[in-house]
Amino acid sequence: MWFALALTGLLAVQPGAAAELELETRSTHLTGLPLALTVRVLDVADAELIPLETLLDGRSIDLRTLSAGEHEIVLDHVELSSGSHSLQVATGGARAEASIRVIPAWLSILPPLVAIGLALVTKEVLLSLFLGVFSGALFLYNWQPLTALARTIDHYVASSVADPNQAAILVFTTLLGGMIGLINKGGGTLGIVEKIRPFATSPQRGQFATWALGIMIFFDDYANTLIVGSTMRPITDRLKISREKLAYIVDSTAAPVASVFPISSWIGFEVGLIAAAFVVADIPFNAYTTFVASIPYRFYPIFALILGFTIAVTGRDFGPMLKAERRARRTGKLLADGAVPLANFNADILEPPPGAPRRAINAVVPILAVIGITIGGMYSSGSSGLERADVETTGAWLREVFGNADSIAALCWASLGGLILAFGLPLAQRIFTLREGVGAMVEGFKSIFMALIVLILAWSIGTVCSDLQTAEFLVGLSQDILSPHWFPVLIFLLSAAVSFATGSSWGTLGILMPLVVPIAHGLSVGAGLALGSDGYSAVLVGTISSVLAGSVWGDHCSPISDTTILSSTASGSDHIAHVRTQLPYALSMGVLGMLIGDIPTAYGLSPWISLAVGAVVIVGGVLWLGRKVSDPSPATAVGDAS
Repeated sequence: MWFALALTGLLAVQPGAAAELELETRSTHLTGLPLALTVRVLDVADAELIPLETLLDGRSIDLRTLSAGEHEIVLDHVELSSGSHSLQVATGGARAEASIRVIPAWLSILPPLVAIGLALVTKEVLLSLFLGVFSGALFLYNWQPLTALARTIDHYVASSVADPNQAAILVFTTLLGGMIGLINKGGGTLGIVEKIRPFATSPQRGQFATWALGIMIFFDDYANTLIVGSTMRPITDRLKISREKLAYIVDSTAAPVASVFPISSWIGFEVGLIAAAFVVADIPFNAYTTFVASIPYRFYPIFALILGFTIAVTGRDFGPMLKAERRARRTGKLLADGAVPLANFNADILEPPPGAPRRAINAVVPILAVIGITIGGMYSSGSSGLERADVETTGAWLREVFGNADSIAALCWASLGGLILAFGLPLAQRIFTLREGVGAMVEGFKSIFMALIVLILAWSIGTVCSDLQTAEFLVGLSQDILSPHWFPVLIFLLSAAVSFATGSSWGTLGILMPLVVPIAHGLSVGAGLALGSDGYSAVLVGTISSVLAGSVWGDHCSPISDTTILSSTASGSDHIAHVRTQLPYALSMGVLGMLIGDIPTAYGLSPWISLAVGAVVIVGGVLWLGRKVSDPSPATAVGDAS
């Protein structure tokens, strides 16, 4: 974040000075990163050029000529040492200055590591996240604990709530929580259970139904997690499927399917980033067709979907997930002793009135409304201002529309519509009274309160990481490793690291895509790599796919990720238990994607061959390493280690 350190530049030292200067820069910089500043030149004629000198601690470090207006200056050659420094820009009789602090670069990765490490060790998510934010504020505000504590609340937490998109996610999540409470109270959930009961007669079938529903809701990962988790939870509970397993299936379908489907809330953001990178690097390709060409190279999301399907239909698990499944199946404990679910929709107030009918329509109609209004809202917002005549085919038109859509607004409209229907249908059927409906809605709001706090603190960690330039530091570590054939796998690892540390896959895309696409194209051209029939090199499309796949991988492994938090919320799972049981599955698919996908395809292997081989390895690996819950083997057996 840029801090304005000089709002009105500076008074002229001598009468009649022609220019005024204003200077902005970060208040805290990292060692090893370029010094970046913004200079505004005022009161100068448009055609006039003035000499501008930049001084650090009184020593001249840069001299250039500038015209009127705002200029971004990056001084790559300047070595910053830890401590306080004076920065000045001067021309003629005008001068602007600012004080900056420089801290060791490695401090920038400590806040996310503190939050993640403490959460895994102590299992206290809220306290761990708060201490992560506080530690970052401590670094940024000169090691002053009281100031850091105040800034943690009034700057980082408050700004996370004030951000329009994040506030909209809170509204959407809260309204869906109220809708789920009303569906429960109106007997809709029990009605769905009765309808699915004839099919979901075994844990394998219940898991497959959950996976299939996750594939069907492809248009948005947030809607996917909350709808699938809340809908299937009563069914999986009845089948004694652990909450950890439900959260895993929900999490492993939501972002993966939304990220690879050609029409979803992800597409507009990613295609826009690719297009911007193409313009900057003068790359003569269409952004959307490049996006489509990169889909077969997205090995982690695709392998995650294949693993989820394989685990569900075989009934086999390994690692801590096997332990959780055996606990649930053998003892009936859906949660481990001492576990704290992020949401609890099992309160007595949400039980349907005695004797009330259990009608699936009271759940199906609100859920279908959420899906329909989301798609309709995305179409409405995306088509606004677009000319249908300018697009040749219906498919191309839909891609343009969904690429231009405001998915967050559509989700808010959808959740409100679903809430109204979830309230109105049972009320019209006299299943509950007005007062009982209001009570159920409020209880639904309350049931996800902890999840909202976790989301806010996770976003606060992201803001701290932005101020500390965590992503820039991680990118800087990899700048010298630029072998063309190894570049996609390097970017996959880098994307995963940034996403894991910041808890944001979209933030990772926004940071890395503009940086790596020009480099990948330049490496391909410079190395004379062969182009495919579509004009792309495997390194270019592999790198683009690696940014997305790596960000999803890091997102799945990180306890501060919003989609991971929402998966725990919708599934009623203990959050840290969800992360610990999912981690071996996510790590294994990430490593498999690198070994079978990213590396060999960069050397020319067809991605379709990599996907086929990967699918065989996944199925064979689950059959070999996995154990069925009913297996009488002791806890020390292969695959049951935790």
